[in-house]
Amino acid sequence: MHVTGKLYRTIWPSDTDRGVVKIIDQRHLPHLFVVEELRTVSEVCTAIREMHVRGAGLIGAAAGFGMHLAALTAPKQDFAGFVRQAAVDLVQTRPTAGNLAWAVNRQLAALDREDTLSAKRDRAFTVACEIAEEDAKFCRLIGEHGKKIIAEISRQKGGGVVNILTHCNAGWLAFVDYGSATAPIYAAHAEGIKVHVWVDETRPWLQGAKLTAWELKEEGVPHTLIADNTGGHLMQHGLVDLVIVGTDRTTRCGDVANKIGTYLKALAAHDNKIPFYVALPSSTFDWTICDGLAEIPIEQRSGWEITHIRGLSEAAELTTIAIAPPDTATLNYGFDVTPARLITGLISERGVMQASEEDILRLYPEQKEK
Repeated sequence: MHVTGKLYRTIWPSDTDRGVVKIIDQRHLPHLFVVEELRTVSEVCTAIREMHVRGAGLIGAAAGFGMHLAALTAPKQDFAGFVRQAAVDLVQTRPTAGNLAWAVNRQLAALDREDTLSAKRDRAFTVACEIAEEDAKFCRLIGEHGKKIIAEISRQKGGGVVNILTHCNAGWLAFVDYGSATAPIYAAHAEGIKVHVWVDETRPWLQGAKLTAWELKEEGVPHTLIADNTGGHLMQHGLVDLVIVGTDRTTRCGDVANKIGTYLKALAAHDNKIPFYVALPSSTFDWTICDGLAEIPIEQRSGWEITHIRGLSEAAELTTIAIAPPDTATLNYGFDVTPARLITGLISERGVMQASEEDILRLYPEQKEK
């Protein structure tokens, strides 16, 4: 997508040095645009854990490149041990995200099929690039399928503006390109369909305010920033036509783990009879589980994220301030689970499906025996 008119992806290998992977360091947005270079699997782990990169698809792509860097730097005498420890370290950085383990396991399987050290290193780089390209392609297809939902609402409104509510950032910054929840919005906007996006601020990291609002601005999509608790009020007053969110892990039965607060938006949408869709590439499915509440691990993060906030001061300097009394007890869950019964449909690269095991497997029949 675009940054001041120039096309960027969120992660890419250096053109001149295979041992360098470049990322947009999202901690500095929207005030500074910073490209960071990663050279070791340890640096990739730090980037994932400390939110230099975040979002389901991008975490998976970063893990894919992390495994590439692990293979590139692994000592010949203990290549297998080094790479497997790197895999463990990467998976432990963000336990809820399904794409992370999926990408790591895909790399391990690819490496096991090669015999020589040079072949393993070449293969790891190829697979990392494939994961990134596939993520961008799948998100573009999500946009094509989801655009039809927006177009139909526009038709019902006689060509009027379609008001869409988002939560957190499931935009191109959360993937390699296009995004999941934003992909249908970008596709509809590009086709001339009138859209307007209500952007939740998304405490505590403020991904909506900092990231979604920024990327929508860069793409010229009309939007309005709102406090997290405003969404239900807007729905009650007929100001929301559609809710589209992303997901960090989705069960084979349709339960969805997404940014904390998603469940409350789903409840409000259900109560007000507003369509609630979840957009995801298939890499976000966890085909091994069905009950999201019981089986999806929910990450707990530092309470510092709740008690402090970072932004631009009146002197135009990036600074961090405390917003709570010292030593305040905190509880900081990163995600919640939205049950399938509250979800109108899932939008993936293969099309739109109901949030049920039967309909999910209709589009993914190869997963029936798993």
